[in-house]
Amino acid sequence: MRLPLLALLAAGSAHGYELKGALEKLLGAAYPQPNVGQIYVTLGRLEKSGLIEGEDVAQSTRPNKRIYRLTDAGREAVRAWFEEPTDEPRVRDEFFMKLAIAPQTGLADQIALINKQRRQYLNTMRELSRLAAAEDRDNRVAQLLIEGAMLHLQADLDWLERCQEELE
Repeated sequence: MRLPLLALLAAGSAHGYELKGALEKLLGAAYPQPNVGQIYVTLGRLEKSGLIEGEDVAQSTRPNKRIYRLTDAGREAVRAWFEEPTDEPRVRDEFFMKLAIAPQTGLADQIALINKQRRQYLNTMRELSRLAAAEDRDNRVAQLLIEGAMLHLQADLDWLERCQEELE
């Protein structure tokens, strides 16, 4: 959450609720909705680390709000974030750990685990299809996020098939 918030602040100053709304609008319903409390905690940490500066703005009918802006150090952190490729190989996959350990425990059957995981992936795929149909067609970022998640799920389903072939 830290670097995406910094990146949003590169576009201009904002308070926590504006940042939450910007994330929700950008990413759509498929992405887990950010918790505003976590956003404010993260903003506080970013301010302490000198990546953003906050300023209290008085409001006549409501409590003061704190507006944040990116510092030069924060701008550099965002640039560095965009420059670094993202590591994503899922070598530390929790399901695979269950699959690998199951025979040694005698508490779970590998094929049953695969079937249960397959059902989970298929249910998630159906939910993503519903989200894609309900999402604003003009929100290309949200559509691409959903499409990417579905492609990952399809790869996971193919991998489960491969695991089952090897273990039967």
